[in-house]
Amino acid sequence: MMKALGSLSRRRFLTASASLGIGTIAAPCVARADDPTLRITGWGGKWGDIMKAEIGPAFESEFKCKLQTDSAFPYLPKLQASSRSAPIYDVLHTNSNEQWAAAEMGLVEPKIDPKLVPNLADVYPYAISDKIVGVSIFTSAIGLGLRTDKGYGAITSWKELWDAKYNGVRGGYVIPVNSLGQAFLMMCGTLFGKGQTDLDAAYTALEKLKPIKIVDFTGAMEKMLLSGEVGLCVIHDSGIYRYDGQNQPTDFVSPSEGVLSLEQVLTITPGSKMKELANAYVNYMLRPEVQKRLAETVWYSPANKKVKLDAKYDAKLLTTPEKVSKLIQVDWKWYNERKDEIDQRVNRIFRA
Repeated sequence: MMKALGSLSRRRFLTASASLGIGTIAAPCVARADDPTLRITGWGGKWGDIMKAEIGPAFESEFKCKLQTDSAFPYLPKLQASSRSAPIYDVLHTNSNEQWAAAEMGLVEPKIDPKLVPNLADVYPYAISDKIVGVSIFTSAIGLGLRTDKGYGAITSWKELWDAKYNGVRGGYVIPVNSLGQAFLMMCGTLFGKGQTDLDAAYTALEKLKPIKIVDFTGAMEKMLLSGEVGLCVIHDSGIYRYDGQNQPTDFVSPSEGVLSLEQVLTITPGSKMKELANAYVNYMLRPEVQKRLAETVWYSPANKKVKLDAKYDAKLLTTPEKVSKLIQVDWKWYNERKDEIDQRVNRIFRA
């Protein structure tokens, strides 16, 4: 199973992880406590598989600690309910929308200290931009997913989602609960109005998308696209590329107006008793060899500029400054401040 996950074998990965140079925080600095445990969050699926099989054990071995991972949503309410001085997590891994909400509540530290995380010096600017709380360790491109066997023709623009020929077979998300849907709403403001914050233009555009099939999660969208229930939908690139080699009649489209950034973000909680180990973990997740292994397993674009992916991954993922320049980051702080009123409006739109 591990061999099938990528070209770098488990033995080679562990060897590489144990012989690091630039950007490494030395293990003895963080291995002081007896049986230290770092409590983190993380995804399931292939991400969870490789973290349990390789990435996590290599970290535990090097830093003489244990990783305790919560992969059961929702993370933010659990963090909010725990003690500020003894939070349930030391490191929070989630998407930008939730990280901004956590930062606004004082549940995570807004920024990562580059002196404690040397690999921060090698990330693309988007990963630590003013749109990011903490650091984005990976990103996916949110664009359009297409069935290639339905004769729809070449898609080049977001606006083609509004074409009447996709009535009944276009797909989107329940905006109040899905960050891809929320980012897409802001993209509607850019496409048909004055920018991401033009809500009136966005609401009008959403009205014109009906009839549309909407789902809560991207996994459900993947299933609808694979089954042919939808022919054109909003989706992130890894939701298409993860089926590489399975001869599925699907493709990912990067619209000419740009792709939205779906960031995988790490932050550290202010009350963590494992700050040194937490910073070491963030630094570790940004190492080129760790980034490469995960990127080639889950089809996420690495944040570290020094990562060299194998050819088939490099061809599709965002691995150069030119490709990364196509990313559109949204203002989640602005969105979260208006989320309740937006939720009420979009619920009325799709309930009607």
